[in-house]
Formats: sequence, structure tokens, C-alpha cells
Amino acid sequence: MKKFMTEFKGFIMKGNVLNLAVAVIIGGAFGKIIASLVKDILMPVISLVLGGEGFENYKYVITAADVDAGIAENAIYYGLFIQNIIDFIIVAFVVFLIVKLFAKASELANQKQIREEALAKELEAKKASEQTALDAKKPKVEDLLQDIKLLLEKNLKA
Repeated sequence: MKKFMTEFKGFIMKGNVLNLAVAVIIGGAFGKIIASLVKDILMPVISLVLGGEGFENYKYVITAADVDAGIAENAIYYGLFIQNIIDFIIVAFVVFLIVKLFAKASELANQKQIREEALAKELEAKKASEQTALDAKKPKVEDLLQDIKLLLEKNLKA
């Protein structure tokens, strides 16, 4: 039992599980926002175009209600189905836009990083070429010793 609890604790503490939990919570809240957008903002506009009170009241009555006989209405509410399809399409579109936005942002960040790395390599190459040029201009020890020898010989002759 102790081993099981240790494994369970390890599973819970993994970053992926926590990320998933956060994603589910944010997704639920996001779903409520989208549902409110559809129900409270878009559907009233659509119902103005279609007339009536929107899709929710569209139904096919199979058996009409009879209050005296105690029979409840039996109907197919295809308007609710249409409403759910519209909700799905809007949610899918918004998620598509968010994914596209994040992909673009990621692409821009990658391009920036590639440019920075290229500039760093270019600067490093420039420094290396400057150092090579400086090293080429510097006299070699042998040349300096040769010049000293010639000066000493000149001074001794004079």
C-alpha cells in the first residue's frame, strides 16, 4: 500500500498532470464565456434576422400536451440542436484563432532567436577576423630579435 501511495504521489506531482488540471479549469471558464457570447450577444441578433425568439423554441411536436388528461408535451427540440451546433462552430472558430495566434507568436519568437544567434555568430566571426588581422600585423619575436641584432651591429661599428 505504501508503494502504491508513493507512486500515486509521484504521478500527481508530475508537471503534466498539473498543466492538464489548469488547462481543464481554464477551458471550463472559457467555455462559459463563449456560451455567454453565443446566448447573450449573437443569438439575439440572429433571432432578429430570423424573427421570433431564436432557435430554442423551434420544435416538432409529436404529442401535444393535454393538461386535463395529464399528458405532457412530447416534442423534438431541433432548435436546441441547431443552437448547440452554432455554439460548437463558434467555440471551434475561437479556439482556431487562439491556436493560430499562439503559433504566429511562437514563429516570431523563433525568428527573433534565429536572428539573434546569426548576429552573435557574425560578431564572433568579425572579432576572430580582427584578431587574425592584429596577429598578422604584430611582428614576430624572431623579426624583433633580428632587428635588435642589426641595431647592435650598427652601434658596434660606429
